[in-house]
Amino acid sequence: MQAEPCAPSAAVADVVVRPFAVSDVRHWDAYVQAHPDATFFHRAGWKRVIEDAFGHRTHFLLAERGGEIVGVLPLAEIRSRLFGHSLGSLPFCAYGGILADHDAAYRALDAAAQALAQRLNVGALEYRNLAAQHAHWPTKDLYVTFRKAIAPEIEANMNAIPRKQRAMVRKGIKAGLVGEIDSDTMRFFEAYSASVHRLGTPVFSRRYFRLLKEEFGDDCEVLTITLEGRLIASVLSFYFRDEVLPYYGGGVAAARAVAGNDFLYWDLMRRACERGIKVFDFGRSKRGTGSFDFKKNWGFEPAPLYYEYFLVKDREVPEINPLNPKYRLFIQAWKKMPLPLANAIGPHIVKNLG
Repeated sequence: MQAEPCAPSAAVADVVVRPFAVSDVRHWDAYVQAHPDATFFHRAGWKRVIEDAFGHRTHFLLAERGGEIVGVLPLAEIRSRLFGHSLGSLPFCAYGGILADHDAAYRALDAAAQALAQRLNVGALEYRNLAAQHAHWPTKDLYVTFRKAIAPEIEANMNAIPRKQRAMVRKGIKAGLVGEIDSDTMRFFEAYSASVHRLGTPVFSRRYFRLLKEEFGDDCEVLTITLEGRLIASVLSFYFRDEVLPYYGGGVAAARAVAGNDFLYWDLMRRACERGIKVFDFGRSKRGTGSFDFKKNWGFEPAPLYYEYFLVKDREVPEINPLNPKYRLFIQAWKKMPLPLANAIGPHIVKNLG
C-alpha cells in the first residue's frame, strides 16, 4: 500500500523549506558537519558533481526556522528513456535521505520532497536511509553496509582480521607491494575500469572521478598499490569526520596473483589508523555478491540499509541493478567488449543508473 503525501500541519508551520542557493554552501556544510546523523553524501559538493558529471537536475532543499537551518535534503532527478524517471537522495551515493534537528523539520522536508516528486511526475521518490523511516512505504531489501571501529594500534587491527583473510594480506606484504598516495585519478581509473569491465559493469567517466577529487580535495584520497613500479590496484576513498570510506576500487588482472586488493584495503586501514581515524566504512554491497563475501571475510558484519520508496507513477519498486535477471545477457556481452570501447560507451549508460 502506497503512503499518501504528508500534509503540512500546525507543527511545521514555522518551518520554512526552500531551495538551496549558491550562497548556502558554507552554512549547509557546517550543518552537515555538526549533525550526528550526517554522512559524507549529505555534503553540498554533491550538487555540483552530479550536475557537472552526469548532467542531471538537482533539487537540494533546506528547512529553516527563524533563519537558522534545521534540516537538509539533497535530491537529484534522473530522467532516462531506458531506466525511467526518478527522484532520489541521493543517486550514486550509498546513503542519503532527510537530515533534520527535530520532527517538525523532518516532516516539512518530507512533505516538500513528496510534493516535488508529484509535480515532476516521476516514477518514484527514493530515500537511501541508514535507519527505517517510513514503515508503510515499499522498501528494497538488497543492500547492506559494513562498518567497523579501527583500533588505535596497527597490530591490533591486523590481528582483528580473520586468519584466512590475514594470510592474504601477508601474502601481499611478502610480495613486496607498495602503497602510494596519488594527487590525481589517472592510475586509479586504469585499475578501476579494468576491474568493473571484468564484472560486466559499465564504468563511470574519467571526468566524474576528476570532479570528485577537485570538489572534495583532501577529503577525497586516491591510494594506489604498485609492485616494482607497476600498477596493481587502486582505491578512491572519502574522509568524513573520524571515518574513512573506501568507495571505488579495483585492480588489474595481475592483482589476483599477489593479493593486490587484499593488501590495498589493509594499507588503507593502516594509514587511517596512523592518522587517528576511528571508523572504517567498507560501504554498501548487494546481498549474495562477491563484494558482500569479501567484506565479511574481513570480519565486518553486514547492517541493513533502508531504501524506501514513495511511488508516484511506478506500481512497484524499480529493480535497476545487475542482479535483475533481465540484465544477465547485457552483462555477459559487456565482459566480451574491448576495454577501450567499454570505457567510451560505459559513462553514457551508467550515468542513468544512479
